[in-house]
Amino acid sequence: MEFQKIPSFTVNHLVLLPGIYISRQDSLEGHLLTTFDVRMKAPNREPVLSGQAAHTLEHLGATFLRNHPLWRERTVYWGPMGCLTGFYLILKGDLKPMDILPLMQETYRFMSSYQGEIPGATPRDCGNYSYQDLPAARGEAASFLRVLENLEADRMVYPQ
Repeated sequence: MEFQKIPSFTVNHLVLLPGIYISRQDSLEGHLLTTFDVRMKAPNREPVLSGQAAHTLEHLGATFLRNHPLWRERTVYWGPMGCLTGFYLILKGDLKPMDILPLMQETYRFMSSYQGEIPGATPRDCGNYSYQDLPAARGEAASFLRVLENLEADRMVYPQ
């Protein structure tokens, strides 16, 4: 059986830089959903997130976004990419990267300074609750926050 290459596999990962990109937009039951590629690492050119750091960022990011007073009702999904170079964020609405840049700065600021128990990291609440690394997650969030604070337009549109 032949498969058509899905759009995310047509992005040139050899030149992709950390940033925020629109991965796709879909209509579902009358709602437009925008999927963002929140790319923390330059694919194939720098070390990826550790699994434990990504898991912790997933818990922290999801908790923050789903409790955000302005964005909680629009947040559909926050989760790591399988390649561990970033996260997918799905939000309701016809949105552009610049629309969510302040939200991402706020999210990564929260994650980079988070102290305390990781939300949902208990045997009852998570299928692999001990697979966490808060210090590494804070470091990765702080590193990407520096990118977000100086994000240029070329890091908000997929390269050709």
